[in-house]
Amino acid sequence: MTATTPATTTAAAPAADRSVTDAPVADARALGLAHYAARGVLEHLLTRHGVTFQQQVALRAAVTAEDPQTPDGLVAQVHGTLKGDPADIRADVDGLLAKGLLAVDGTHLLATDAGRELLAAVGAEVTPVSARIWGGIPADDLAAAGRVLALVTERANAEFAALATA
Repeated sequence: MTATTPATTTAAAPAADRSVTDAPVADARALGLAHYAARGVLEHLLTRHGVTFQQQVALRAAVTAEDPQTPDGLVAQVHGTLKGDPADIRADVDGLLAKGLLAVDGTHLLATDAGRELLAAVGAEVTPVSARIWGGIPADDLAAAGRVLALVTERANAEFAALATA
């Protein structure tokens, strides 16, 4: 017969309610799991509108740009964000043009009213979902996570740049 000890764990509590000693350590796997879980939700919503995640990123970049983007500039911006294959990004931009979500204006691309309306519709669907996902997380935890994620992003971008030039 083996000796038993009292249980030291309790039923799973929401992450925001866990003590620091019970919290998992942030690492690449945890970051990836959180990213893909959230991205899966967004991609599900985007599918309703007939656009992909990468197309949405390109469209948002065009809409939020301070100055109109050239096709090459938009591809470079999305590549800088997603690190995707520029040829795939170019195909996504072409898809946005074909759907009438972007339009050519001389040498630049502009978001159309339909493109802006699509982003607004997706935003309206995402807002309550985001509130459920992010709601209740203490501000200090969000600030700490933001600092860590910014540092990880900076370091990963530097590593990516070094690999790209090697």
